[in-house]
Amino acid sequence: MAVRNQPGSFTPSDFQTGVTDCCSDMSICLCGWFCLPCLGCRIASDMNECCLCGMTPAMRSVYRTKYNINGSMCGDFMTMWCCGPCAVCQLKRDINRRKEQGIF
Repeated sequence: MAVRNQPGSFTPSDFQTGVTDCCSDMSICLCGWFCLPCLGCRIASDMNECCLCGMTPAMRSVYRTKYNINGSMCGDFMTMWCCGPCAVCQLKRDINRRKEQGIF
């Protein structure tokens, strides 16, 4: 019998909120607006990484890879470059939602 799926594999998904859904969680939105480096540190802390890594395309790529989210490193770079604050807020919203769902 041929193995068709690897154990533990799952289909790719998307982030649970869009990049421009900043107002869907006002506490994250306000933190991102008034203290973006603080939000980046909170993301890095959630992912057990250095505080300076939270607002980088690499952190976004690591997160996407860990949770099998669609995208590419080039897309992560462009998202962070063009709309960095919104991308950081999106990442934190996704982390919080996965924590609520018990899958973080």
